[in-house]
Amino acid sequence: MRHPDGESPPESLPGFEHIKQYWDKDHGIFAAKILPGEYYVTVENEVIVTVLGSCISACIRDPVFGVGGMNHFMLPEGDQDMIAQGATAATRYGNHAMEQLINDILKHGGSRKNLEVKIFGGGQVLAQMTDVGDKNIQFVKEYIATERLKLVASDVGNIYPRKVYYFPLSGKVRVKKLRSAHNNTVIEREENYRQNITCQPVTSEVELF
Repeated sequence: MRHPDGESPPESLPGFEHIKQYWDKDHGIFAAKILPGEYYVTVENEVIVTVLGSCISACIRDPVFGVGGMNHFMLPEGDQDMIAQGATAATRYGNHAMEQLINDILKHGGSRKNLEVKIFGGGQVLAQMTDVGDKNIQFVKEYIATERLKLVASDVGNIYPRKVYYFPLSGKVRVKKLRSAHNNTVIEREENYRQNITCQPVTSEVELF
């Protein structure tokens, strides 16, 4: 949907030009929509939107310097024989998903000591994968504790998919619980994503921090 006065969305930061932006008439603001495996960072007054089932979104911002973003990730199924420096491939993937977001926030003016984090998702929506959401929640909480980041809010677990609206400049988040009758698209999208990342584990080409 276009802005009622024909205005263009704010210019994306380098590297995020592929993220879809649209006018969100309900909130009266431009929105950037991210899909599983994507993340987005902005210094503009816009909202970042995603829909979560078993996946996790970390909403991170520097409230002092006005830069923030959100990711959308799921751990692949870890191969127990695939141990690298004491961590499974799944954990290495999760670390990379978090560090991608944090590093881009720092690159665009944020300071690590100012960062505040809110986490969402991890619902039990994949019937055949009942512990996927729990594993994602456990990972992100352990990551935040290990990295000594400030967790200021969370809405995780339960059985519902969530539509998350994150406003990085203010830090506000609006979470809409979705009814099961509308879950099919979310579930199919996450199942495809899960299969893709499981078939394509982290390789040496991915820089890990």
